[in-house]
Amino acid sequence: MNIRVTKEFNFEMAHALFAYDGPCKNIHGHSYQLAITVKGKPISDTSNIKQGMVIDFSVIKKIVNKVIIEKYDHALVLNKADATIFNELRNHKLILTGYQPTCENLLIDFVNQVKIEIPKNIHLQYVKLRETGTSYAEWHSEDN
Repeated sequence: MNIRVTKEFNFEMAHALFAYDGPCKNIHGHSYQLAITVKGKPISDTSNIKQGMVIDFSVIKKIVNKVIIEKYDHALVLNKADATIFNELRNHKLILTGYQPTCENLLIDFVNQVKIEIPKNIHLQYVKLRETGTSYAEWHSEDN
């Protein structure tokens, strides 16, 4: 029987949407909430210390901390096309992307980074990135 297991994370990040026609063109921040759901079969081997688990929550935490939280928490994320302000921000935690750092594009990037690190017998099932209390983007494996 397959079981889905979810681990949630919180981090702070600022961004700006280059050449956008609304107020989000300005640098602003969000308190992001990220949920990672994986699917697999619980370990049935009674001699395995992880017996009964699909995956230890600490494994998911280690992966997400490595590829997302340590990199993006308290960072400013900008599209590298907006090169006019980069020199002034040299001493800041700055991440330059090849894409517009919308919630949707950040979600795609996070999914791709987590997929690389997840153990081969575990399947990334669902990822949700909440940008505000009322706005989020979701990725479902069955849609892709």
